This record gives sequence, C-alpha cells and structure tokens, in this order.
Amino acid sequence: MPKRTRFTTWRPLATAATAALMATLLTPAAAQAAPRGSEPVHSYENAIREAVWVDTGLDGNGDGKADRVAVDIVRPREPAAQGRKVPVIMDASPYYSCCGRGNESQKKTYDGHGDVVQLPLFYDNYFVPRGYAVVGVDLAGTNRSDGCVDVGGRSDVRSAKAVVDWLNGRAKAYTTRTGTTRAEAGWTNGRTGMIGKSWDGTIANGVAATGVEGLETIVPISAISSWYDYYFQQGAPLYDSGPDWLSNYVNSPDARATCAAVQRKLADGAPRSGDWTPLWTERDYVRAARKVKASVFLVHGLQDLNVRMKHVGQWWDALAKNGVDRKIWLSQTGHVDPFDFRRAEWVDTLHRWFDHELMGYDNGIDRAPMADIERAPDRWSTSRTWPPAGTRAATLRPGPGAQDGVGTLGLHRRHGTATVTDDPALSETDWAANIDKPTPEKAGFVTGPLTRDLRLSGSSEVTVTATPSTPTAHLSAVLVDIGPATIRDYADAGEGITTLADRTCWGASTAGDSACFKETKAKTTDVDYTIVSRGWADLGNHAADGKGAPLTPGKRYTITLDLAATDHVVPKGHRLALIVAGTDKDLIDPPADRPTLKLDLARTSARVPFAGGATAFARATAGAASATPGASLLDGVREPRTTHRVPGEAR
Repeated sequence: MPKRTRFTTWRPLATAATAALMATLLTPAAAQAAPRGSEPVHSYENAIREAVWVDTGLDGNGDGKADRVAVDIVRPREPAAQGRKVPVIMDASPYYSCCGRGNESQKKTYDGHGDVVQLPLFYDNYFVPRGYAVVGVDLAGTNRSDGCVDVGGRSDVRSAKAVVDWLNGRAKAYTTRTGTTRAEAGWTNGRTGMIGKSWDGTIANGVAATGVEGLETIVPISAISSWYDYYFQQGAPLYDSGPDWLSNYVNSPDARATCAAVQRKLADGAPRSGDWTPLWTERDYVRAARKVKASVFLVHGLQDLNVRMKHVGQWWDALAKNGVDRKIWLSQTGHVDPFDFRRAEWVDTLHRWFDHELMGYDNGIDRAPMADIERAPDRWSTSRTWPPAGTRAATLRPGPGAQDGVGTLGLHRRHGTATVTDDPALSETDWAANIDKPTPEKAGFVTGPLTRDLRLSGSSEVTVTATPSTPTAHLSAVLVDIGPATIRDYADAGEGITTLADRTCWGASTAGDSACFKETKAKTTDVDYTIVSRGWADLGNHAADGKGAPLTPGKRYTITLDLAATDHVVPKGHRLALIVAGTDKDLIDPPADRPTLKLDLARTSARVPFAGGATAFARATAGAASATPGASLLDGVREPRTTHRVPGEAR
C-alpha cells in the first residue's frame, strides 16, 4: 500500500455523502459553517459496554490452546442504532489490574456480567460522547487475558496487533474467554488510533512497526523505542535487573503459574553483560521504522530518567528518515503524562489530532507547528519543524585549564590530558555542583559566559579517548547549562508536578466512572545549573556497541557515547559545560573495578546540534571571558534516583 501523504484528509463515506447533499441544499455561507470537530452529542451513560476475547494465534504458555486477549469496549449506542460505524481509540496495557493507570493509579472495574464499569483515564469519558469507541486491551499474561508477558516481544506486540486485525475483520474474537460464540466488530470502520504512556505507548510503537493495516495513528507518551536501551546503554547496565523480573512483576497469577519457560527465555536471552542478543533484536522497533504507516504524535519528558530521552531521538530520526507524519511535545518533567502537566491544552490538542487522523476533519492541526517545547515551568515555545531548520552539529573540543579537570570548551583542537578516577558514590549532580573545582572523579570543560542565547536541538555524541588502569571501566558524558534558572523539580517524587486536592472534569461521568481528576501544578526549584543531556557506555564496548570485551590496562581506547536527544536554550550569560566521568550513581551500575582513566584531549570531542551550527556557537562564545575556577558549590536538583524498574510507574 503506498504511503499516504501528510495528514491526508478523508471522511467516512456516509459523512461525505451527507456533506455533498448538504452542500446542494445550503447557501455557500452556510456550507462553509460545517463543523470542524466532533461534538459530545452521544450519551456516555447509555454507551454500549462489552468484552470480547481476541485470538492471537499464539500459545505462550504451551497449554496447546491459542491465547485469547481480553478487550474491554465502550462505544456510543446511537451510531450503532443508526447503522453508522465509528473509529477506535485503543490503549493496550499490562497495568489494568496489577498497578493501575494515570496519576491516580486507576484500575479496570467490572459489573456482574463482566462488562467494564471503569475504564481508566479520561479517554472514554471524553471521546465516546464524541463518536469514538474506546478500547482497553489486557496484554497477554495480564488481567483477564491468556498467555505470558514477554516484555515487548512477539507476544506483547501481537496481543495488540491481533485486536487491530479483529477491528478490521482479519482476526477472530469470542464473547467469552473459553467459549465458541464469535464476536464481530461490525460497529467500527476499523480506523484505529493507539495511545498510552510508557509500556502502553511502547506497545503502540511496536504495533506501528509491524505496518498493520488500519492503524492510522499512534500517540506514544514516555515510550520505549528499543528495549535494549531501557536496560543498557552501549553495554553499561541502567538497572540491576532484566526483563524476566519485569515480566514476573506484571504477569497475572495464572500466568505466573504457567509461564516459567518464558521467564527462562527472558533471563537467558538478556545476559547482564550488556551484549546484544536476538532477544533485543526482536524488541528493537527502530530497525522496523520503515514499516510504519501510522502518523506519530510523540510526547516525552526531557528529564525522564525511567524511559530516557535516547528513546525519543533514535525513534524520531528513524521515522523522519522514512517520511512518517510526526508531531512532538517535550516537557521539562520526568516520567509524567501531559494530562498532568498541561491538561487543557493536551485534551484540546489530542481531540484535534484524533479528529483529523481518525475522522478526517480539516481542523488545521496539520498546519500547526510540529513541536511544542517547555522552556520554563508552564512556559512553552513552538517550532515549525523539529529539530528546527538550520540545525547542524558542531564539533566542540575540550582543552586543559589552569587546574587538572577544570578545562575549556571551544571549536579548536587542543592538546593535553585529564585524569578521572571512578567514584560510584557520586553522580552527575555532584560533578556539576563542582564544575569549577578540580575534583578527581570528573573532568569538566566549560565555555566562558555566552554573549547570546544558544539553542541545542537533537541528539549529541561524545567521542572519548581514554587509557584505563583496570580491565573494566564505565564512562559517562553530560552536557550542562551553568547558570541560574527556575526549573521543574524532576528529581522530586512527583517528577515535576504536585498533585492537588481539587478536581476538574473532562467528559461525561457515570456512577462507576468519573471524568473528574485531581488537578496538578508545576513543582519548581531554583538551581545554579541544569543537566541538558546525558550518555553512558561500557568502555569494553569500544569495538562494537553490542559486544563487550575486557580491557588491557594501560592501553588507549576510543569510544563514542550517544547522548540523549534534547531541546534546550542556554541563555546569554550562562556557560555550557561538558563533563566526562565514570559511574553516574543510580543512573548506571558501576563496573567490577574502580578505574582511573587518562583522557587524551586531542582525541576527545563532542558533536552537538545547534540551531545555526558551529557559526551560532562561535558567535555565542565570541568575546566571552574564560571561566575562572572557583570554590563555590553550585546548587541543583537533589540526586536523581531511579529505583523504579517498571516503565509506567512514575513515582
């Protein structure tokens, strides 16, 4: 099927026919007053609520029976009575019974017939009255579904893809979990949009990467694009566990009793060495971006330390390369849903997005800026494209300073060395706080105060040439904006938001499913520096990202670290710093040894994308006075802690 052009406008045949008839009856002025969006004209209280079980064609637990996944449906009654078909908004999740969804950890509830009473979040309350069906899918191995959770693999993705197939008449479903009575989806036109935060959004990415017909758009929020990069970065372990732990965490009691073989495969296929294996290939959606036909509205927190920003950069770039229609929001928060950091604007924008992509309304969202970026708490800017036109990478060079570890950063190659001794007790906040002091655990390189604003936009990389003293060594590279600012406190328990007692309502309610949710506000803090981007690697992966090897002490190695995507403006008067260090406490696990690393500055550099490229950097640093090492300790956020190992648990 040919790839559709950007935001192709379409209308269901019935709607198109009605519009054509009305155009012949109305004056030109009246015809131009046609609605530009769906309206809440249907009863939510009288909506049809039903459950079906879709056959995935898999047998995850090896019991000789095909797995069926539970699908809970809320859809407007009036279109069905009139013979009109509706599009679908779908959230496929492993969390509907074990952990809950949203800021208030809502779970599915059911009536005595087994039909859903509360479907978490506001989607059904808001969109069902506007003519959409909303569908909540229990991933295989969770809640009321058969099978086993395989953490982003074939079972997870096929759980949801099978539902899209059923909605388009290509798969079988049944009215009960074990019965033989078929259920048909004649009430839908098959046009489906998937949405979800974290693991849910990850499944949307995975299903889109299959190229399944009927999936028109996805809205992945804080979502994973490659599961290897959730657990490792270039061989450096980000958590002290693997996908087998996570699978067991969300599996239903039935699945825990029958899925031991799947657990073993997950453990065996994801060794803690950080080596790339076929298990990770199966769970890498970036490599399949060429298959994506759905448009993508991506939302992520720039300070998300659960599902980190690396997932955004690599997925966005792959989608762009393949001509996928895209839109993006980037907030200052951590792992937080936009409903909880920009509620009114989010509901309106999401409504317009689904109306355009699923109902075919020409509402102008295709002509709106591609990117919304939060510059300061609750202060947003837009970009016509992202990264903005004219963004180019500049190669920045570290140079020695008056004291070891307190160096310079500019465009010209410098010679010299710097020494770093790994201290697993210290983190990026310690390094940045001491940026102007010669401390042994980090090497810092800083520009003078900028003479004009400088915008970073996109993904950076840092090439480090280092000589280790031990057979194992980990490296961290961090870009930092040195200067006072008020930011969202992403290291706080709320990751940048505070939940209030007051509620606001977004859609219609029933006795069992309220559309009213607790309000939030920005949780802010004043800082002397802001971490802009991060990256980590095991130096043993110097020869290849997917394979580590012991190091020879005293031998020089070169490795390039991928830094997470970002969009950040370093204001006039601030300084830009590059820090190279060892273990970033709580963000990567330490190596077996505690190495000292000697950096060759002539062979160390950073490629950073600036709006305006190297010219913009040169202009911003022209005439800037050199930084003078000082004794003051800079204030930042508290030390980030990522003890959660579950994509979806924000706090």
